[in-house]
Amino acid sequence: MAFNLSQLELGARARVTLVGGTGPLALRLLEMGFTPGTVVVLIKRAPFGDPLELQVRGCHVSLRKAEAARIEAVPL
Repeated sequence: MAFNLSQLELGARARVTLVGGTGPLALRLLEMGFTPGTVVVLIKRAPFGDPLELQVRGCHVSLRKAEAARIEAVPL
C-alpha cells in the first residue's frame, strides 16, 4: 500500500521506498536524506497545503508538494 509523501497525514510516519525520476532533483532529494528505508514524519503543512515540513533523520526539511510527490513511501 505505497503512496507518495504529498499524501501523508499530519503527524503520520512513513518509510521511504523510492525516490522517483532522474536528474538533479532526484539526486538532491537523496542527498537531503530521503533514501530508501528512511523514516519520515509530516510535522506541518502550510495553510494552502504547500510547502510541507517533514522530519527526516532528525532534521526538519521543507518540500513543495510536487517534490514530495516524487517520493514513494509505506505507512508505519
